[in-house]
Amino acid sequence: MGNSQSPSSHRDPRFASSSRAFSHTELEALKSLHASLAAQSQSKGPYVSPSVFKNYFGLHGPLGDRMFDLVTQQRKDQNLTFEDLVIAKGIYEKGTKDEIEEFIYQLLDVSGDGIVGRSDLECVLVAMFDNIFNMDNSEHGSSAHHETVNIFLNAAKFAKQDEGHAEESLSFEDFRTWCTLLPSVRKFLGSLLIPPNQGRPGSQVPRLLHLENIDPNMILLKKVYAWHIGGILPQHDLEEWKLLYHSSVNGLSFSTFLGNVSKDKRPTVLIIKDKEGYVYGGYASQPWERHGDFYGDLKSFLFQLYPTASIFRPTGANTNLQWCAVNFSSASIPNGIGFGGKVNHFGLFLLATLDQGHTFSCTTFGSPCLSKTNQIYPEVIECWGVVTKVADEEKHDGGKGTVLERFKEDRHMLNMVGLANASE
Repeated sequence: MGNSQSPSSHRDPRFASSSRAFSHTELEALKSLHASLAAQSQSKGPYVSPSVFKNYFGLHGPLGDRMFDLVTQQRKDQNLTFEDLVIAKGIYEKGTKDEIEEFIYQLLDVSGDGIVGRSDLECVLVAMFDNIFNMDNSEHGSSAHHETVNIFLNAAKFAKQDEGHAEESLSFEDFRTWCTLLPSVRKFLGSLLIPPNQGRPGSQVPRLLHLENIDPNMILLKKVYAWHIGGILPQHDLEEWKLLYHSSVNGLSFSTFLGNVSKDKRPTVLIIKDKEGYVYGGYASQPWERHGDFYGDLKSFLFQLYPTASIFRPTGANTNLQWCAVNFSSASIPNGIGFGGKVNHFGLFLLATLDQGHTFSCTTFGSPCLSKTNQIYPEVIECWGVVTKVADEEKHDGGKGTVLERFKEDRHMLNMVGLANASE
């Protein structure tokens, strides 16, 4: 094996630039970590072996192999140097958005053939769900994973043609679009060099609370759906979600729905399964309260859960975020609840009868029709309350934030959305 295939005795110029991204304390901590892992590796030099690396970072199977390959700069010598670790973490954790996403894109190529195909993404998603939901006892790629994996794969566009490959692949730009639709996936894949015992971002799943007399099989919100929806929520919104309304238990009563979901003044997650079998909904950051016009803030969003998983954030095109009209007699103010779009042409809308509604593509969230058809007939309706300590503290403080402060927060959210859209 030539010198180019072994750990270099000459300092890689990228090491100097990567080192500058870390404080002296951080570099010393990385040096101690590498020395500890190298000692466990029992190697003939200051090198970390693949098995020790993968065990420490909780990465196993093809995803772990691919990460070790990338961190060691694809030398194939099975030796991870201190320089390798600093360079990889400097790019993957401290780099620009483009550098980080390029690293993740390469990580998805678990077969190492230079393309990111559907089989690569399937392998990565199975590894992710094994890690997050402790499905280690299930057979790799088994039917238990199959349906869940497919709803996330369905959000990806495989349209790139690669010479010599029959399978269409995922281009870098289509990968970035996929990450936008699946922020939970992006968050997890961007945090793999953080040990799982240190609270790896992207691994948090809200604890789902419901009455014991409700058959769990009736509930739409699976853990993987909650993880998906929570991908763009802050940590304090991922602690507990409480079932406030279920149409099979509470009946199709709009007054019961509003009474159950609005009393705690918390954000809510509305989920609908329609008679076509599609599952989708919206995250309402503001309480459901009677208004004669649109209201809400830029924390609200729409989502799809089945047969495709996607999240649609506010684009900033307008502020038509939430709608809640009760007992209005004017045809121009339809009674019911909704998200986005415009009156009678919402992104998602349920009539006050709760037995029908509609969904159209809308510029508010950049979302498509969420179901098979524009007209929807709900089969099951659920609403979950987001339980957070922060909300309780603010409630006790009496909502000290001024209107101006809340407006500034919305402006900040809008700027974030604008920056995200500009980079996609």
